Amino acid sequence: MKNAEEDDLYPAVRYDNFGGTEVLYIAQLPKPIPGPGQVLVKVKAAGINPGEAAIRQGYMEKMFPSTFPSGQGSDVSGVVEAVGEGVTMVEAGREVIGYSNNRDTHAGYVVLPEEQVVLKPENVSWEQAGGLFVAGTTAYAAVNAVQINTGDVVVISGAAGGVGSVAVQLAHNQGAKVIGIAGQANHDWLKAHGATPVAHGDGMEQHLQDAIDGEKPDAFIDLFGKGYVDLAVKLGVAPDRINTVIDFEAAEKHGVKTEGSQSAAYPWVLSELADMIHTGALEFPVAKTYPLTEVKQAFDDLEQRHTHGKIVLVP
Repeated sequence: MKNAEEDDLYPAVRYDNFGGTEVLYIAQLPKPIPGPGQVLVKVKAAGINPGEAAIRQGYMEKMFPSTFPSGQGSDVSGVVEAVGEGVTMVEAGREVIGYSNNRDTHAGYVVLPEEQVVLKPENVSWEQAGGLFVAGTTAYAAVNAVQINTGDVVVISGAAGGVGSVAVQLAHNQGAKVIGIAGQANHDWLKAHGATPVAHGDGMEQHLQDAIDGEKPDAFIDLFGKGYVDLAVKLGVAPDRINTVIDFEAAEKHGVKTEGSQSAAYPWVLSELADMIHTGALEFPVAKTYPLTEVKQAFDDLEQRHTHGKIVLVP
């Protein structure tokens, strides 16, 4: 049996130095108390993201400095358990979707500012809600950045991943002809969601030219890196209509945009995306779920970069 002291502890993912998934471990921490303007959320699901892996590996230390021991995680869905003084927009017992700027959602509990939670619509699952923030807002910002007009040809690399699957649908909904670069296994999904699939790998550039019938693409969204910005420039896309969320070196070289999650990190964007899932206007696929205790395996899976949709932790 648990004693009272154990009941006041909760599991949280931590790491003490940069490295691969081997540095991750589960700590037991004192249950937090919400301060003024804050809410305590019992976590139901929390998405994992490539950026979190890059931060943990030390690749983004200049952009996102780390203090050890570090937690991780921005996405979250759960139930409000308690609220701090002055909270007026939400109450205990409400089901919410939220986001944290403190790398701490891969845990059993998280404290969030009340302005960083929105109500979870009924038709949105915990797993979808818990993986929505980073992927959804990144896709939202990237699509807006390339200024899509009806009839535009828009190429999207990494088109079947967590971000890509949202970006494809948002661009299609804006009237674009979407060319989605993804593995063969995801081509049927892309076709079903209004995109023309192109396989990555050998011969991709020619396959891309064939898919657009020799036209010049109007815009290019790079969600994968590894030379796609260079390819977009080679194809004649104007720099102000190229957006990458990963290849910052190429972005600086060519003067292209780097709009991502931080550019759309607003509760109204999160609420809009959730409502789109609720009404069926947006499909938000969840590739796999892992218990919090299997966080290493979850990131090993994510870092293969071949999943369709989001990988989500379930405490």
